[in-house]
Amino acid sequence: MPIYLYWGEDDFAMTQAVNELRKSVLDPNWVSFNYDKIPPDQPDTVLQGLNQAMTPPFGMGNRLVWLVETTLCQQCSEHLLAELERTLPAIPQESILLLTAPNRPDGRLKSTKLLQKHAKIQEFPLIPPWKTEQLVEQVKSYSRSNGVKLTPGAAQLLAGAVGNDTRQLFNELEKLRLYAGEAPKPLDESAVTALVTTTTQNSLQLAGAILKGDTAKALALVADLIHKNEPPLRISATLIGQFRTWLWVKLMVSTGEKDHTAIAKAAEVSNPKRIYFLTKEVQHLSLSQLTSTLRVLLELEINLKTGADSLSSLQSKVIQICRLCKS
Repeated sequence: MPIYLYWGEDDFAMTQAVNELRKSVLDPNWVSFNYDKIPPDQPDTVLQGLNQAMTPPFGMGNRLVWLVETTLCQQCSEHLLAELERTLPAIPQESILLLTAPNRPDGRLKSTKLLQKHAKIQEFPLIPPWKTEQLVEQVKSYSRSNGVKLTPGAAQLLAGAVGNDTRQLFNELEKLRLYAGEAPKPLDESAVTALVTTTTQNSLQLAGAILKGDTAKALALVADLIHKNEPPLRISATLIGQFRTWLWVKLMVSTGEKDHTAIAKAAEVSNPKRIYFLTKEVQHLSLSQLTSTLRVLLELEINLKTGADSLSSLQSKVIQICRLCKS
């Protein structure tokens, strides 16, 4: 298929996929003739890309035309739609048209429906930081593809250290691969602790400190996260996701539900075995306390999105929630 649409927030994984596609379709000796990367700030980018894609490759190999950060699946004029309808089915097999975008394609648009018909579409999502099982699976997948053997404990420790930052995960695995050399045994927790930089000092640790009402530790973690340039909205999103999970677990248990699989499904927890531990974590809190904490976190998100000072907003809301949990 000569047309590809890549979209999603994980720009590192998307870049890796673009590089793999580029290597697979271009002859390295003819790259300068057959590779066009068209940035979004150029005039008539889509028309330029369509024209280039219709041009046969020069010399050996295929042609690759890459429309970077295209808005084609967010807005599309009737004139441009007509050009797409005319051109997309006619793109020759030796030409590859690649479109990338950070946002989900708008399924209501005719341009999106047209691409769904003619293009191979692939999503590159960021795993939410509170989806710890998925983060561990991602570490295992990346470690296999990079030839790094890890014990289960080391994989979990690495997932906690890098969170959903796939670029950092790739770099840390490369470091671990060089350290391991030809050693046949998997690397354990001690190797990860010694070599890996913890970049997620950690919004999940912050959620745990807040849940226990440990104001001093929570404020120290907030300061550390801001010092390490963790985006405040990402901190807020992690806290909201984690407290929403706790609230669902508490709600289901409070209604008398004892089936861990049913609770896990309602709370969007992929591993039902975690429900036992989540239940223990919130057993000292009432349902009304957890409901109140989520209300405060949503106020925090609104404050951050409306331009309030990030550090002071985080500090004040963290203190407020710690008091709620402690009471």
